[in-house]
Amino acid sequence: MPISAAVIGAGPAGIYAAEALARNVDGITIDITDRLPTPYGLVRAGVSPDHQSTKAVCRVLERTLKRDCVRLLGNVALGRDVSLDELREIYDIVILAQGAEEDRPLAIPGEDLPGVYGSMDVVGWYNAHPDHVRTRLHLERIRHVAVIGNGNVAIDVARVLNRTPEEMLPTDMPDYALDELRRSTIETTSVLGRRGPLEAAFTQQEITELQHMADANIIVRAEQIPASADGLPEKIRKAREANLRALRQYTEPPKGASRRIAFEFFARPVAFLGDDRLRSLRLERTRVNEGACEGTGEFFEIPCDMAVTCVGYRCTPLPGLTLDERGILPNEDGRIGDGVYVVGWAKRGPSGTIGANRSDSQDVVRIIAEDAGRLGGKPGGKALDTLLDRRGVETVDFAGWKRIEAAETAAAREGAPRRKLESIAEMVAIARGRA
Repeated sequence: MPISAAVIGAGPAGIYAAEALARNVDGITIDITDRLPTPYGLVRAGVSPDHQSTKAVCRVLERTLKRDCVRLLGNVALGRDVSLDELREIYDIVILAQGAEEDRPLAIPGEDLPGVYGSMDVVGWYNAHPDHVRTRLHLERIRHVAVIGNGNVAIDVARVLNRTPEEMLPTDMPDYALDELRRSTIETTSVLGRRGPLEAAFTQQEITELQHMADANIIVRAEQIPASADGLPEKIRKAREANLRALRQYTEPPKGASRRIAFEFFARPVAFLGDDRLRSLRLERTRVNEGACEGTGEFFEIPCDMAVTCVGYRCTPLPGLTLDERGILPNEDGRIGDGVYVVGWAKRGPSGTIGANRSDSQDVVRIIAEDAGRLGGKPGGKALDTLLDRRGVETVDFAGWKRIEAAETAAAREGAPRRKLESIAEMVAIARGRA
């Protein structure tokens, strides 16, 4: 009996799940939906513009979208255009792969002050994500930036905000963001971690990349770097040792540059301060005791015209599904309920590399394959087409996406891979042959 599946989310987790389904479940047809007209999720809209080699994974993901048993349906939003209950009636298998699209709040006073941003907003801004293109950072007014967090996203934000426009010209950074870099008056960017270098989640590659910036001094306080990572579990010790080596190269007197990126460990934000907008950040000095972060009662302030919180993401709540305290969909090894599964960040939280989604999705599909023998018989994609057509939803298929891609490539500035379209309406019009 034919089996139909709907994968909600066309990012890496969803596409990897579709690939695993195609390989492991005979006779299956798979519809991958996404609320945007474009596929690839955070590879397109989350990876920094100056990391084009990372974005090259799209060529691998595209092979799945070209499979005969796979269909892309962009511009279809769960909860807006179709409900989860309707999908369960239409498809034998529903896999939720919509990721984590909301910033986790820092939950301290002043977080709502103008000048305080979540990393989702800033990363979306410099990647021309349709949800965030209207964000305006006004970098000509900024001298001091605080980037709160010690993961790769925090390093990305600090790096991109301090790139020169010339460094970003050969990337797909949008023109409006390049214009802000040209006007920028940023002098100091503080990268703040509430614990120490041994607990930081960034990678050696991200830290080492900072040394190649054209006009930024990287400053790390030697007294904050431990001599070794001895005592840590072996599976993480080597990576932490590599981070320490990378950080030590920035403890020497800085080279001449107009900007500085200063790392400050053992510093926990406790309040954003200001009246009509952000003016400074109050922090508490901390220590790490048996892996736990403890406050010392010593407080200090730093000037701060702009702050970016990079402390993780959580899922957007869905009708009929509750989130747990971690901001993810409660599941048992990827199974939510009868015929409903979850993969990627919505399953395990915002952690791991792009490649980690592949093994994660494969693990969940092994469970689905075991269930497949008792599934089958639901109407599948044709029923969804009928429902969406009745509701006037203009879907974007793979051919439509390729028209969007061709338009972006043709409009690219010299040396850049593409100029991303910023309007969903314009994307849909191009995809459907109206522009």
